Amino acid sequence: MTRYVMVADLRRCVGCQTCTAACRHANATPPGVQWRRVLDLEIGEYPDVQRVFVPTGCQHCSDPPCVAACPSTATRQRADGIVTIDYDICIGCLYCALACPYDARSKIDEPLYAYGEEPTASEQTRFDPRTIGVAQKCTFCVDVIDAGVAAGLTPGKDRAATPACANACISGALTFGDIDDPDSAVSRLLRENKYFQMHEDAGTGPGFYYLWDKEALPL
Repeated sequence: MTRYVMVADLRRCVGCQTCTAACRHANATPPGVQWRRVLDLEIGEYPDVQRVFVPTGCQHCSDPPCVAACPSTATRQRADGIVTIDYDICIGCLYCALACPYDARSKIDEPLYAYGEEPTASEQTRFDPRTIGVAQKCTFCVDVIDAGVAAGLTPGKDRAATPACANACISGALTFGDIDDPDSAVSRLLRENKYFQMHEDAGTGPGFYYLWDKEALPL
């Protein structure tokens, strides 16, 4: 089997937001919509405080509550764990957004452009009318993954088959791959480091793992 996940090393993340910018460029998301976000948090007690940066977005859960909540079956989970949205049958009810504990979904009801009412040439070329009035979120760049796999590439190893955010990370904090492959980079990282999952007590089985030295710097 194959189960794609993302590992974020919070000890390496510098909060540069390059992953956010890369995601927006790759997916042509409109202003105000961020499929990949980086939270800027302060931990500790004064005067011993530190900042920690936490990349977040859709967690591609193993038991995604958004799938169960969707009345039109637009939100689905693939065999490899990636949660997708079929824009053609989404009715925009946002039940999925209400069910999601990760605030990972967005909806816009009209086109939004970076510089006012008129789109730039790039925005006009890349505009997808199917994304208006429906739920949208991170897809782990599923089109890139599928094209790469079809070409014999390995997601997480070959850049042409890997999500844009992981490719763009300047500090190497984001790693993508198949957790069911014991030799993959994500499997090795999880074997060798302490980690946690966001809202793991909700029982969703997030496909996003965070590396963190809990004893030294409890989050």
